[in-house]
Amino acid sequence: MTEVLAWRLPELIAYQDLKYAQRYIEVVQRARAAETSTSDSRSEFSRAVARNLFHLMAYKDEYEVARLYTDTAFMAKINAQFEGDFKVNFHLAPPLFAKRNANGELVKKRYGPWMMSAFGLLAKMKGLRGGALDIFGYTEERRKERAMIGEYRDTLRGLIGELSAANLEQVTAIAALPEEIRGYGHVKERHLKVAEEKRALLLQSMRAPAQAAKAA
Repeated sequence: MTEVLAWRLPELIAYQDLKYAQRYIEVVQRARAAETSTSDSRSEFSRAVARNLFHLMAYKDEYEVARLYTDTAFMAKINAQFEGDFKVNFHLAPPLFAKRNANGELVKKRYGPWMMSAFGLLAKMKGLRGGALDIFGYTEERRKERAMIGEYRDTLRGLIGELSAANLEQVTAIAALPEEIRGYGHVKERHLKVAEEKRALLLQSMRAPAQAAKAA
């Protein structure tokens, strides 16, 4: 587990703050303790929790995109690939400002090099994330992303309470579902819908034997 957490904890601190990272590690530790009680050697479940809770908690909102672009590693990578006089343009679809196509999907627009200055300011405002002054946080996509974190924690709470050697593989599969939720906007919504359907089926399959036993 050490290698799984090695870079994720510093990333969550950089993403938000120490308190945010501590909430993450508390959930992972509960998952690991429950798993240890069922098996001394296996760690698939707690590893899945560590990867997927991080995936949800480090969602790419405006503040995080700004932080990543203004990180020195980004420009170092660009400078290593290109030489001479070049300009960096960004193709973005900010939920607050982007237009939508006929299907209601956000359309990306090109923004010039001046965006780096805007990103620098925005990255410093990450403390507003999720608060009353977070103007981006009121969009449907951002509200859903925050809700997904709470829903995942609630799901984990139930799974940890039911965890046993017999259902460890099924529980791990459920814990790993957020990995399938990729992309942005309508792409992410499509992946989310598929993941939710899989979760419902896996939960039903896992609990069916216990329900049948009670009925008998």
